[in-house]
Amino acid sequence: MNNRYLLCLLICSALTYFAVPRIDPAASGMEGIFAVSWLAFAILVFAGNLAALLFPHRHRKRYAENSAGDRKRKERMRAN
Repeated sequence: MNNRYLLCLLICSALTYFAVPRIDPAASGMEGIFAVSWLAFAILVFAGNLAALLFPHRHRKRYAENSAGDRKRKERMRAN
C-alpha cells in the first residue's frame, strides 16, 4: 500500500515539475483560471498522498478485531 502512495507522489511531482514552467497563474482569462486550479489540485493530490503515506490508518485494528469477533459469533451460532 505504501508503494502506491510513493508512486503517486513521484508521478505528481514529475507532472508538477514539467507543468510549472509552462503554465502562468498570473495570466488573465481562462488560462489563468486553469493554471491556478491545476496547481491547487496538484497540491491537494500531493498533500493527500503524503498524509496517507505518513499517517497510516488508525481503524485497521478495530476492523480486524470486529472480524475476529464476527468469526467467533458465527462459530457459536453453528454450534447451536
